[in-house]
Amino acid sequence: MSFTIMTDTSANLPEAYLEEHSIPCIAYSFLIDGVEPEKFVFDGKRFYDDMRAGTLVTTSQIPPQRYADFFRPELEAGRDVLFVGMSSGISGSFQNANLAAEELRAEFPERRLRLVDALGASLGEGLLVMDAVRWRAAGVGVDAAADRLLGRRYGICQVFTVDDLRYLKRGGRLSNLAAAVGTVLQIKPLLKGDNEGKIVCFEKVRGRRRAIEAMAEKFRQYADPGPLTVGIAHADCRADTDALVDMLRAIRSDLEIVSVVYEPVTGSHVGPGTLALFFKGSTKFR
Repeated sequence: MSFTIMTDTSANLPEAYLEEHSIPCIAYSFLIDGVEPEKFVFDGKRFYDDMRAGTLVTTSQIPPQRYADFFRPELEAGRDVLFVGMSSGISGSFQNANLAAEELRAEFPERRLRLVDALGASLGEGLLVMDAVRWRAAGVGVDAAADRLLGRRYGICQVFTVDDLRYLKRGGRLSNLAAAVGTVLQIKPLLKGDNEGKIVCFEKVRGRRRAIEAMAEKFRQYADPGPLTVGIAHADCRADTDALVDMLRAIRSDLEIVSVVYEPVTGSHVGPGTLALFFKGSTKFR
């Protein structure tokens, strides 16, 4: 292994994948009704049902010292590090990672420690980690891999819809909230990640089904040609996920689709019923 790939729980990658490719993952912290859960076992349906019933989930940034403690063992073991982190446009954690990295580079001048701001979250971040895994296996070095990711991130298309804007509103995660608010019953916003890693509303449609169809149409318009890995994340809306998968496969039969339930921290900001699609495509979409 030429270098260690590291990420955070926002990347939403399955535990089995992280273990298979030896990817250390730093966890974001969260409180449920003001209490930090002990021995938390994530049950997606229960978690999002609890949120629907009024349970309040709050999150916090990862402080610099935790990042330093996360990176240091790899550097002490003589391994270079490539870290892919959640968008700086929606969290200040990436800046904290940079603060830790500055100190560690001075402490370990012989090692390479590269950080990549994914400008996205969930599988928008996870797809970049998967790219890094493939490149490392092909013999690409840590600096070349990091430089590739810095360009590739602008081609990760992220489109999603939410059931209730109050979660994004409460956390201040939606940059143009007024543009997303519907004045007609059943108006659904279509959201995306922009080039600054911020969440913006770019379109509104009537009804959930049309929102899902619009997501599939964006894939048709902007996805890269050829074999493609596509990510879908949902916050307890399995039937909608299945419908989106069917639409995508009707467009392209050669897709590898990775489907996950939104992990608690990112999921708490987008809210129950959120459905998100991530794919490599044209930078024009962002």
